Amino acid sequence: MSELKRHMGLFQLTMYGVGLILGAGIYVLIGEATGFAGDAVWIAFALGSVVALFAGFSYAELSSMFPKAAAEYVFIKNAFKNNFFAFLIGWLTAVTSIITAATVALGFGGYFAEFVNLPIIISAIGLLIVLSIVNFIGIKESAWANTIFTIIEASGLILIIIIGFTFANPEPVNYTESPSGFVGIAIAFVLIFFAFIGFEDMANVAEEVKKPKKTLPRAIILSVVISGIIYVLVSLAVVRVVNWEELATSSAPIALVAERGLGSEAHILLSAIALFAITNTVLITLVAGSRIFYGMAKEKVFPSILEKIHFKTKTPWIAIIVILLTSISFTFIGDIVIVANITVFAIVITFATINLAVIVLRYTEPDIERKFTVPINIGKFPILPLLGLGISVYMAFQFEIEVVLVGLAIIGIGVVFYKVSKKQNNLNP
Repeated sequence: MSELKRHMGLFQLTMYGVGLILGAGIYVLIGEATGFAGDAVWIAFALGSVVALFAGFSYAELSSMFPKAAAEYVFIKNAFKNNFFAFLIGWLTAVTSIITAATVALGFGGYFAEFVNLPIIISAIGLLIVLSIVNFIGIKESAWANTIFTIIEASGLILIIIIGFTFANPEPVNYTESPSGFVGIAIAFVLIFFAFIGFEDMANVAEEVKKPKKTLPRAIILSVVISGIIYVLVSLAVVRVVNWEELATSSAPIALVAERGLGSEAHILLSAIALFAITNTVLITLVAGSRIFYGMAKEKVFPSILEKIHFKTKTPWIAIIVILLTSISFTFIGDIVIVANITVFAIVITFATINLAVIVLRYTEPDIERKFTVPINIGKFPILPLLGLGISVYMAFQFEIEVVLVGLAIIGIGVVFYKVSKKQNNLNP
């Protein structure tokens, strides 16, 4: 049977990871976050960086052990020896990828309407179709498109950093001042964590990476560190230019900072850069989602047709089509803040299980080769995954009941899907 083609080296994979992280989240949610945390919003981003790094270390170790598509499913299956539990985590990851792609595509439609008079949903569907074609053409082409988009979106954020730290602010900023104290910072931290997620999808392109056991761990850690530094610097910069009360009420806070610092033309420039950032997020999410479907089909828990590789492009073309069609269906609903919280809830559950998997595998599979191991250990026991597990559990209890119910509904649908698939597999061995 045809296999996926290994095209991605350390540089492209790191850009892929940075592109996954630097997306719509920072452009949309930083304003909302300042409303809770005030001038101390940088602390929320610093906390987000640390928690993401904890999970990143765990993903790095597991990826060095099991470099496979459908990474979460493979990790959990090997750690807990339970197909059903592994399926649920894989299912959760796959569905949230679809929802995220659809919702962020709607965000694209909103920005695009400033330049071209098209209905938002038409722009969103058009974007999904175009990027699915890029996904189909090949991982090499997708990786290079992502690299270009990542450089553009990073340049926009670097411009904001330069504006912020060169801006002649008449009054000094108190970077420890929060209108609601630490509670406000904690709320902002949970909200902006959406801006950090994405690096976990790097593990799902393992079968298209050169020397994955070495390359994947390095790229995961590098992408989280680079993105975290950029985020903290941006959050320090924006409150020097625009006060946090005004940022909190802005629908385009990053563009507002640019306009305040450089004039009205900068607003247009940052809106254009935001388009690239959003496009990049959608592209990479579609790539990762299709690989999750492909990988779970290889593991015989999704229909086998999703395993098919195109003879010419060496991409999972059936999975790409399925992701496209389901993403289009989700464009008919969705609010980015609500969906951000649903996505974070699902990711928090995933991160908790991934951190736990590292701990379990240290004792159940001590002899498996690990090209990378999580630092700071007491004997075999890894400290950082334990901290990551604890923080993930804490975060899981911070969501509104509506978000939790939607998350549980997604899990419930997954249970039904698993039961039906298992029954069909028993009938057709």
